[in-house]
Amino acid sequence: MSLASWFRWNEPPNRISQRNPTEMVVETLMMELSWQIKQAEKQQRERDNEYRKIKTGVDYGWLVSYPKQSYDISPGERLQLEDMCSKIHPSYCGPAILRFRQLVAEYEPEAQEVSRLFRSVLQEATEKIKEEEEAKKLARQWNTKNKTSLSLTTFKSRSRISPFISDIKTISEDVERGTQPTRRVWSMPEFRNAKDY
Repeated sequence: MSLASWFRWNEPPNRISQRNPTEMVVETLMMELSWQIKQAEKQQRERDNEYRKIKTGVDYGWLVSYPKQSYDISPGERLQLEDMCSKIHPSYCGPAILRFRQLVAEYEPEAQEVSRLFRSVLQEATEKIKEEEEAKKLARQWNTKNKTSLSLTTFKSRSRISPFISDIKTISEDVERGTQPTRRVWSMPEFRNAKDY
């Protein structure tokens, strides 16, 4: 019996790319949510400490110990958010995270409000994905309709009016030729100098 079979160095290394992209998106977005909740708690504690310092005039911050993370979202809400995250395409994961960070920086929510902001960002991303899919669908339909009616478009193109070949007299033609313009019978009034009268 060889010792090499006991060790795992002969096996190919597991690669991250073997994971499902949807799972990676869900994991990435949920990690971002938990990190933002921790940051919101930290900011809330700092605000509370500043308020206590101002109110009492004494800093007891060195005496207080805080729990690691006091707020956690409920399991039902976590499952709903994970389900919403699974609907996000991997190409929208980065923009969704950026939008979420932007909203958190803008509103500075408390820990309980972070999950609501996250839900709104996921809804925006889902709506954007649906809009783009509908636009692609309409573009495909338009392209197929154009291919079927190609004979009609060639017929229409033969009956077009060419703006450069016309019998209509214009002022610019008269100026180019250096001739006096004839009396206009157009819808706009004709302006003449006072010495012409």
